[in-house]
Amino acid sequence: MTLLDGSDSPPDGEGSVQVALDPDDKIKGAKVFAVYGKGGIGKSTTSSNLSAAFSKLGHRVLQIGCDPKHDSTFTLTKKMMPTVIDVLEEVDFHSEELRTEDFMFEGYNGVMCVEAGGPPAGTGCGGYVVGQTVKLLKQHHLLEDTDVVIFDVLGDVVCGGFAAPLQHADNAVVVAANDFDSIFAMNRIVAAINAKAKNYNVRLAGVVANRSAATDEIDRFSDAIGMRRLAHFADLDAIRRSRLKKCTLFEMEDSPEVEEARQEYMNLARKLWDGVDALDAKPMKDRDIFEFLGFE
Repeated sequence: MTLLDGSDSPPDGEGSVQVALDPDDKIKGAKVFAVYGKGGIGKSTTSSNLSAAFSKLGHRVLQIGCDPKHDSTFTLTKKMMPTVIDVLEEVDFHSEELRTEDFMFEGYNGVMCVEAGGPPAGTGCGGYVVGQTVKLLKQHHLLEDTDVVIFDVLGDVVCGGFAAPLQHADNAVVVAANDFDSIFAMNRIVAAINAKAKNYNVRLAGVVANRSAATDEIDRFSDAIGMRRLAHFADLDAIRRSRLKKCTLFEMEDSPEVEEARQEYMNLARKLWDGVDALDAKPMKDRDIFEFLGFE
């Protein structure tokens, strides 16, 4: 295996059997963010509203959904899009036969949207799908005019394949609620990011508190391991209804709470665009996190 600079590399994180990223597949020029978190915690809602906020700041944005159910971008495009794997299968994986409009669709405020999809259940690795998607985007020169790329990644980090976006990202953002399950998942994700950071450029940006009236447990845990809270979104009915209406928060009817959430997304986009200091968080052992959060 080789590092991006061509030198020999150790395994890609302790215990990993993945092959190092091909330097030709590196995304260049754009700022790349990977969004992780416990399944069902609101990563797609966070990613889509963050993409919309970046676009409101005048940036050219590409969101890549990395989930087999391919629903990352439907609030941006108002539809379920075909996945990269779907369209590649239709041409027997001859990518040169595809047109840009076969797999990329324009969403709200000019955000460009791609759904990577996933292999059929039990047949392959999500990392392969991410790699094929990035290759296809590069072949069609679709990354050259992009300022921001957001990977919205399936659930918890369950295998090396779904950690593959970390090979491309500059910063990783974790979404968590103020509860044990999502904080436990955040702890595991931090460990995965640290493993990738040994051989790649990805760095931990911090945590977005989502669907939470309070942030006391997130903040207490973050202080203990060296994390940072980047933003806080309460459990607003307007955010839930925006998913049902297939639109971003920026398209919902005005109200004080909606405007407050919009401004929080704008502030998050500005913060990430300006750059945050990389964190050197130290995840806890499983037993320690149970004791820390007060569970027997």
